[in-house]
Amino acid sequence: MAVKGKVHSLESFGAVDGPGIRFIVFLQGCRMRCRYCHNPETWQIGTGDEMTAQEILDKALRYKSYWGKEGGITVSGGESLLQMDFLLELFSLCKAKGINTCIDTAGNPFDSSDAEWMEKFDRLCDMTDLFMLDIKQINDKKHRDLTGFSNDNILEMARYLSDRGNKMWIRHVLVPGITTDEDDLRKTKEFIDTLDTVTRVEVLPYHKMGIPQYERMGIKYTLEGIDPPTQEEVKRAEEILGITH
Repeated sequence: MAVKGKVHSLESFGAVDGPGIRFIVFLQGCRMRCRYCHNPETWQIGTGDEMTAQEILDKALRYKSYWGKEGGITVSGGESLLQMDFLLELFSLCKAKGINTCIDTAGNPFDSSDAEWMEKFDRLCDMTDLFMLDIKQINDKKHRDLTGFSNDNILEMARYLSDRGNKMWIRHVLVPGITTDEDDLRKTKEFIDTLDTVTRVEVLPYHKMGIPQYERMGIKYTLEGIDPPTQEEVKRAEEILGITH
């Protein structure tokens, strides 16, 4: 029986979620409660539209002519790694068609103590061309305050992917007063420098577009009054992280 994924939404022409033009699958469900999350409607686990991997692939292939040499399919969230069995089925179909695959993840489900989970993760890694990993805050105490969880297993996942040779992009959301501390940014850079397979680092400026979602859902928005970073703040963060344009 085909595994069905819990899908929040689909995007036909994604230009910022991996190389080239991509078909994006946003899966439903996330344990983390990042204070700047602009998609709180993706948090609830077990809801969403049920779709098989073949159904998604059929929809994606309609747009294959636009992907070019670099494009393909990206699975995001929510948290994509919460639906491992579905990812395995979808990416198996993708690889049979020669489609470039990418996972956008915060790494929160990574659990090296769970042998069954790791066996599946290794199989998934073998079918994944790129991992886009969010490092939300290098300081564990601040990470807990920002997301509700430790970052220990997330950093462990980054090291694991590097050791097994999986290509990564690292992303960091820049929130004034929360993820802009220069010492934290330097430590983030030091950590990234220990990884062998990072080919790109991105600073994503915080924005307020998700606030109406919180209001509609009756969830208190805890970053009220914080404005997006200035161009100078973004430039400084990029300088510290070694990003050149």
